[in-house]
Amino acid sequence: MLSAVDVTFRFLEPDEGTVLTGAIEAAYGQSYDVRWVYDPEQVGRRIAAGTYVSCIAETPAGELLCHIGMSLAATDDAVAHSGQAVTLPAARGQHLFTRTKRQLMDWARARGLAGMYSEATAAHPYSQKANIELGAHETGFLLGWIPASVSNDAAAERRGRQSAALFYTKLNDGHEREVYAPERHRQVVGRTLELCELRGKLAEPPPGCELRERSELHVAIEADHNLALITVDAPGADLEEAIGAERHHLFHHANLDAVYIDLPLEQPATALVADHLERLGVSYSGIFPNSRTDGDVLRMQSLHRVRVKADDVAVASDHGQALLDYVLADLPQAASA
Repeated sequence: MLSAVDVTFRFLEPDEGTVLTGAIEAAYGQSYDVRWVYDPEQVGRRIAAGTYVSCIAETPAGELLCHIGMSLAATDDAVAHSGQAVTLPAARGQHLFTRTKRQLMDWARARGLAGMYSEATAAHPYSQKANIELGAHETGFLLGWIPASVSNDAAAERRGRQSAALFYTKLNDGHEREVYAPERHRQVVGRTLELCELRGKLAEPPPGCELRERSELHVAIEADHNLALITVDAPGADLEEAIGAERHHLFHHANLDAVYIDLPLEQPATALVADHLERLGVSYSGIFPNSRTDGDVLRMQSLHRVRVKADDVAVASDHGQALLDYVLADLPQAASA
């Protein structure tokens, strides 16, 4: 069995992209749903550009034991996204996920990052427990996020699309800001802000706040996930109509399984129009980061031909359970069981 002194932690260099590719292939084969990790040159370019950081644990002989990556949309981003966490069989039972991620967190904290988001499979609670041990808290649940094609031992007996829990780990103080949550979800947003210490303060839209006539949207289809993310850059009076048209096209013409909608929490208009989306079968997912929008967003979700059962979603904390109960209760009846 390995001891603490048998493990070395370090960061990959741009010419070591094959280390990540090999780790992903060992854990997932060719089923991992982020395709650029299979291209060592692309991995290396991201490391060289400073938009991807790879932290590994290895033996003194250079045998890889654990890998955790961190992505930035831009090198000056205040919040990063952690992913590509792989612990190889030889290292199981050594708590190397938490030890390696702590190294990555220390690196990010020293460079002034405000925090780090990460997804954890909801097929079991183990990786969620590890995130909680590192000081992370759940901010939402992405129901049906993981395609059925993804194969690994975390969900060996599961069938169909799987869900993910989203976690936020505070590293440094972020900027003070007002948060405009819709009335329907105001309480749960407030609880999440407080628990995660996101420095957001719930606020009411100013008197006389007027909506723009038309919403500004950006639609990104993630073919690897068979889903789409609609970023609402500026909510307008026509938001329900605009989202309804996009949703219909994405489900019935593009044949996607899920659509997620991100609404900017720092814009008062979100508080005025977000609740209207309920009539479309859109429900609460949580508070999430979005590189196209200043600050965090309110994420809503809409599932198509995907049914979610409470028994299929594991949690690791009382807060996580309460948040999951809220997310499931907000689903349209046809999408839950």
